[in-house]
Amino acid sequence: MDTQSLQAFLAVAESGSFSRAAEQLHLTQPAVSKRIAVLEGQIGARLFDRIGRTIGLTEAGRVLLPRARQILVMVDDSRRALGNLSHDVAGSLTLATSHHIGLHRLPPLLKAYTRNHPEVRLDLHFLDSEEAYQGVLDGALEIAVVTLAPHPDPLLEVVPVWVDRLCFVCAHDHPLARRKRVALRELCEHDAVLPGPLTFTRGLIEARFAAAGLRLPVALSTNYLETLKMMTAIGLGWSLLPERLVAGELHELAIDCPPIHRPLGYIVHRSRTLSNAARAMLEQLEAAREAAARTTAPGVG
Repeated sequence: MDTQSLQAFLAVAESGSFSRAAEQLHLTQPAVSKRIAVLEGQIGARLFDRIGRTIGLTEAGRVLLPRARQILVMVDDSRRALGNLSHDVAGSLTLATSHHIGLHRLPPLLKAYTRNHPEVRLDLHFLDSEEAYQGVLDGALEIAVVTLAPHPDPLLEVVPVWVDRLCFVCAHDHPLARRKRVALRELCEHDAVLPGPLTFTRGLIEARFAAAGLRLPVALSTNYLETLKMMTAIGLGWSLLPERLVAGELHELAIDCPPIHRPLGYIVHRSRTLSNAARAMLEQLEAAREAAARTTAPGVG
């Protein structure tokens, strides 16, 4: 099996389309089909069922899928190990981050990194934290800088860098804004606009309310915090947002419970050989972690 055929197989399996796989690989659709046909000939089995416009994995395809990922990760790992022998900080670095961290935490770090290592081609992906976790586990991403999971996979090395205090907020003309202090149960009498139900941040919020025996009255949800800020500012409900987003447009509520903090940091796969470019990025993230630790108030995080 050649790696090009395996890459084509993975692209079709993950996108569910030969045409989309061709776009991802910068190939023609016939070229992708030819690579799949070569692979099917090598293993002596069909890998995809083509029913109308629907593409689905056969039993052989489902068996091959995790092994194909492992093979390609091993090949990439070997290339990185050999490339590291030169000690040059160059090549490509595949890095994922969430939109919020990418906008509010990473810009100074990325600016310094690209200035210090101009030979590195930064392949930056903006993903939900949960998707980025899976990308690191699958080997598609070298590093992810995201909201950290409360119970991370043991295969991952997880390093906190920053801590976000989540603020209870509402519009200035919201009924809650007239209250000097608000109880959690009183919040449940009004609609909330919050991150999506499968996000790590939503899990932190739900855990706090569940501990008080309360159920969240979620009217709307989105994974984009800037969109949540807009929906809160126009009065669609109260929300919890990182304090960096709480400006003059929002009213911060005084709540009768300890604040909720969410850890932000980086994750890498413990079994992966990191490129020199990735190691240089981790050095900058470690410097940011040390700087954040010096400015963090005692007892936070």
